[in-house]
Amino acid sequence: MNIKLNCDMGESFGIYQMGLDEAIMPYIDMANLACGFHASDPVTMHRAISQAKEQRVKIGAHPSYPDLVGFGRREMLCTSEEIVAFMLYQIGALAALCQSYGMKIHYVKPHGALYNTMMQNEVVFRAIAKAIAKYDRDIKLMILSSPKNDHYAMLAHKYGVDLIYEVFADRAYTDEGFLVSRQEQEAVIHNQNDVLNRAKLLFEEGMIETINGKKIPLKADTICVHGDNAAALELIKVLHQLSHEYSYRLY
Repeated sequence: MNIKLNCDMGESFGIYQMGLDEAIMPYIDMANLACGFHASDPVTMHRAISQAKEQRVKIGAHPSYPDLVGFGRREMLCTSEEIVAFMLYQIGALAALCQSYGMKIHYVKPHGALYNTMMQNEVVFRAIAKAIAKYDRDIKLMILSSPKNDHYAMLAHKYGVDLIYEVFADRAYTDEGFLVSRQEQEAVIHNQNDVLNRAKLLFEEGMIETINGKKIPLKADTICVHGDNAAALELIKVLHQLSHEYSYRLY
């Protein structure tokens, strides 16, 4: 499988620095850039776009609920009209800065609580798809891959929007193919060798190992990697090498 690596980036704000963007950018394929509602600012966005262009990394908008204080991790009760409006606002801001570099937005990956709510609430999902369609139907929507992929594809198709399916190698999955709740102790996989082995299984067989050791098929266009510390950077380097090795085998 030709699986790309994506990473949340551009999350610094003013004098507050977040992540290792410049060090990580050469090792990923897709950069999810914050658009100002949960993190980032115009200068940070500008710099991240410049780095993405230099490393030939595809840019995705990473919009969130308007929750700078909570880093976009708190769910908000918003109407569909409000969601469409703040999605367009954030995509448009990033797109303007991209245009100054001759770059464009290839996809949208909602951030934090908005991402989680989108996967649980069809009203929110439809509002996000509608916003993308109103702006540019060539922009794809990144969602969490699950057994409900066909259903979400049908919903997105009504708006003329294509989907990108994302998998988390560092999250535990149930036997049914859904993420184990973060309220469970074993929801997040911290051992980097385990994460690496799970990624290899995805690259080689298109399978994910569940929390009970069962192997199940899961469509994966991209794996999310996290780049907020030096250990994460080393893991990304190894995953980058692996992804390119498996990509070369396809040709």
